[in-house]
Amino acid sequence: MTDQSNVPENDSAPDTDAPEMLGGPSGDTAVKDPEQWVTGDEPMTGAQRSYLDTLAREAGEEIPANITKAEASEHIDRLQQATGRGASN
Repeated sequence: MTDQSNVPENDSAPDTDAPEMLGGPSGDTAVKDPEQWVTGDEPMTGAQRSYLDTLAREAGEEIPANITKAEASEHIDRLQQATGRGASN
Protein backbone atom coordinates (compact mmCIF):
# COMPACT_ATOMS: atom_id res chain seq x y z
CA MET A 1 0.00 0.00 0.00
CA THR A 2 1.34 3.44 -0.87
CA ASP A 3 1.24 6.45 1.41
CA GLN A 4 -1.27 8.94 0.01
CA SER A 5 -1.20 11.36 2.92
CA ASN A 6 0.43 14.03 0.74
CA VAL A 7 -2.03 13.62 -2.14
CA PRO A 8 -4.59 16.44 -2.07
CA GLU A 9 -8.23 15.45 -2.26
CA ASN A 10 -9.79 16.86 -5.38
CA ASP A 11 -13.07 15.74 -6.92
CA SER A 12 -11.94 17.00 -10.36
CA ALA A 13 -8.73 14.93 -10.37
CA PRO A 14 -8.44 12.59 -13.36
CA ASP A 15 -9.33 8.95 -12.83
CA THR A 16 -5.94 7.26 -12.58
CA ASP A 17 -7.51 3.88 -13.39
CA ALA A 18 -8.78 5.10 -16.75
CA PRO A 19 -6.47 4.40 -19.70
CA GLU A 20 -4.95 7.32 -21.57
CA MET A 21 -6.89 7.79 -24.80
CA LEU A 22 -6.02 9.32 -28.17
CA GLY A 23 -8.48 10.53 -30.76
CA GLY A 24 -12.06 11.36 -29.99
CA PRO A 25 -15.38 12.07 -31.59
CA SER A 26 -15.26 13.44 -35.11
CA GLY A 27 -16.65 16.77 -33.88
CA ASP A 28 -13.69 17.33 -31.53
CA THR A 29 -13.33 21.05 -30.88
CA ALA A 30 -9.67 20.68 -29.86
CA VAL A 31 -8.63 20.74 -33.52
CA LYS A 32 -6.77 23.96 -34.25
CA ASP A 33 -5.86 25.70 -37.46
CA PRO A 34 -2.16 24.93 -38.15
CA GLU A 35 -1.46 28.68 -38.07
CA GLN A 36 -2.52 28.67 -34.40
CA TRP A 37 -0.19 25.82 -33.34
CA VAL A 38 2.36 26.71 -30.69
CA THR A 39 4.94 24.49 -32.42
CA GLY A 40 3.77 25.22 -35.95
CA ASP A 41 6.94 27.09 -36.84
CA GLU A 42 9.18 24.11 -35.99
CA PRO A 43 10.49 21.92 -38.81
CA MET A 44 8.07 19.26 -40.05
CA THR A 45 8.25 15.89 -38.34
CA GLY A 46 9.71 12.79 -39.92
CA ALA A 47 6.23 11.29 -40.27
CA GLN A 48 4.96 14.43 -42.02
CA ARG A 49 7.96 14.42 -44.34
CA SER A 50 7.45 10.79 -45.31
CA TYR A 51 3.71 11.11 -45.90
CA LEU A 52 4.07 14.42 -47.71
CA ASP A 53 6.69 12.87 -50.00
CA THR A 54 4.27 10.05 -50.84
CA LEU A 55 1.36 12.42 -51.47
CA ALA A 56 3.43 14.86 -53.54
CA ARG A 57 4.71 12.02 -55.75
CA GLU A 58 1.17 10.76 -56.30
CA ALA A 59 -0.02 14.28 -57.14
CA GLY A 60 2.97 14.97 -59.40
CA GLU A 61 4.07 17.93 -57.27
CA GLU A 62 7.30 19.02 -55.65
CA ILE A 63 7.24 20.49 -52.15
CA PRO A 64 10.26 22.19 -50.51
CA ALA A 65 11.88 19.95 -47.89
CA ASN A 66 12.51 22.75 -45.38
CA ILE A 67 8.92 23.67 -44.49
CA THR A 68 7.37 23.97 -41.03
CA LYS A 69 4.98 21.60 -39.26
CA ALA A 70 2.08 23.94 -39.98
CA GLU A 71 2.97 24.27 -43.67
CA ALA A 72 3.37 20.50 -43.97
CA SER A 73 -0.04 19.96 -42.41
CA GLU A 74 -1.65 22.37 -44.86
CA HIS A 75 0.05 20.67 -47.84
CA ILE A 76 -1.01 17.24 -46.52
CA ASP A 77 -4.64 18.34 -46.22
CA ARG A 78 -4.59 19.78 -49.74
CA LEU A 79 -2.82 16.81 -51.30
CA GLN A 80 -5.06 14.28 -49.57
CA GLN A 81 -7.98 15.86 -51.36
CA ALA A 82 -6.09 16.03 -54.66
CA THR A 83 -5.09 12.35 -54.51
CA GLY A 84 -8.36 11.02 -53.12
CA ARG A 85 -6.76 10.00 -49.85
CA GLY A 86 -8.65 12.59 -47.81
CA ALA A 87 -11.93 12.12 -46.02
CA SER A 88 -14.86 12.70 -48.33
CA ASN A 89 -17.05 15.68 -47.52
